[in-house]
Amino acid sequence: MYAVIRAGGKQYKVAPGDVIRVEKVNGADGDGHVKFSDVVAVSGEAGKVGRPDGEALVTGEVVDQGRGAKILVFHYKKKKQYKKLRGHRQDYSAVRITEIAFGGQSFKAPELPKKEKKVKKAVEAHEEAHQTARASAAKPAKKKAAKKAAVKKSGTKKK
Repeated sequence: MYAVIRAGGKQYKVAPGDVIRVEKVNGADGDGHVKFSDVVAVSGEAGKVGRPDGEALVTGEVVDQGRGAKILVFHYKKKKQYKKLRGHRQDYSAVRITEIAFGGQSFKAPELPKKEKKVKKAVEAHEEAHQTARASAAKPAKKKAAKKAAVKKSGTKKK
């Protein structure tokens, strides 16, 4: 089951559970859900692909937002002493497709398990700091006098 959606002037083939990078989405709800109502095609039962009859809707949740890699834009005109170099980074939103709904049918992606943050207890953090302090105190200190006693090389210079 997949659908073809149009977002940011481009078309994407998506299935439930896919993560796609689209142009930055400003219309995301407070909880990060996005709806793509511009559905171009939907695959149906028995491998049939066609335009959706009625309303089709693809929903997703914003996973990440950021900026892409830098692209260098270089303008040059020969024999005219004209050169210009600029950089460009495109904003993007990574969206995980959660549901494709059309014709009274709904195909949902499996739920991802929630990640729990590991919280160190104050006692464990204190003991780790104490052990690192002990380890650093056990190392011998380097002496500056040993460095000064190094033999200097003297060489003859050629003229």
